[in-house]
Amino acid sequence: MNELERQLHYPLGDTLPEPGTTLEIVPGVRWVRMALPFALDHINLWLLRDEVDGRPGWSVVDCCISRDEAKAQWEQIFSNEFEGLPLLRVIVTHMHPDHIGLAYWLCQRWSTPEHACRLWISATDYNLARVGSAGTNGFGGDSSALFFASHGLTDPASMEKIRERASYYPTLVPAVPRHFRRLMEGDVLAIGGRAWRCISGYGHAPEHISLYCDELKLLIGGDMMLPRISTNVSVFDMEPEANPLQLFLHSIDKFKTLPADTLTLPSHGKPFTNLHRRIEQLHEHHRDRLAEVLQACREQACSAADVLPILFKRKLDLHQTTFAMGESIAHLHALWFEGQLQRSRDVHGVYRFTASVDARVLRT
Repeated sequence: MNELERQLHYPLGDTLPEPGTTLEIVPGVRWVRMALPFALDHINLWLLRDEVDGRPGWSVVDCCISRDEAKAQWEQIFSNEFEGLPLLRVIVTHMHPDHIGLAYWLCQRWSTPEHACRLWISATDYNLARVGSAGTNGFGGDSSALFFASHGLTDPASMEKIRERASYYPTLVPAVPRHFRRLMEGDVLAIGGRAWRCISGYGHAPEHISLYCDELKLLIGGDMMLPRISTNVSVFDMEPEANPLQLFLHSIDKFKTLPADTLTLPSHGKPFTNLHRRIEQLHEHHRDRLAEVLQACREQACSAADVLPILFKRKLDLHQTTFAMGESIAHLHALWFEGQLQRSRDVHGVYRFTASVDARVLRT
């Protein structure tokens, strides 16, 4: 446990749910943990005891990627943890594959002629997931390779691998339900007789939805509030002049209004308290990284690829490098939009950033 983690409190200690089982957080809220075949090796999912149209059952928050191992774990949970009750709805915080990958399968698996097991998600994330799962023209491929090349990632091996990832999203999210219920900022869902308020967040995903229950002082934070790592905040080719880091930092400040003793259920890591301190830590983390990037750009003109070793000290594989490149661009853009950096394009077509004459460290 590092020093930042010691400033948080983990009420369950190191206790984790076993594969194919659940762990009760409070009555009516259960924790499911599923493995992922990435460096980020797990995702947390949440089962909520529910009743819809007078029909008792369960709602789930997030799904895992589409893979046989996850389906098998779900079948175990259906058999051993559902108490003979059905899945009533699938709530998804955002469109990233580990969160929405099995939504279609779950909704299809539990829908009947009398009751549709519906997907609940923000409209922005729903529509982007539909685009991504529809074929090879959504994410990755030539457009992504050219975008990263314009920010300095030009080695042929990486470019070829990125081009080959044009169908990567649909391998993890092969389909998205054709119908959904829209979630928006301020919506209040009645789940199991309790009120859960939707809190929108930006920067990590197009329109991420977290859920907060005041009765339980419980926040299902999704990827907006993680205890051990900083949420990925990236610029990608579909929105090449985005400023997601500013959006993310503004979004997490919404959680400051929640009680100090709120128990946060993150998508990765362990449930924790001391939410307000975690918000401060994330601001401090990005403030420090921005200062380092600004200093590097004072010394010489930098591309996003040049900034990678400043932001990421460890060796990165290609999967990690694409996210790291997006995050490097996000930090450069935050300083650029603030007027701290100037952007130009060199003779090779690569964007390079230099410090403005009166550049100061960005205060977040």
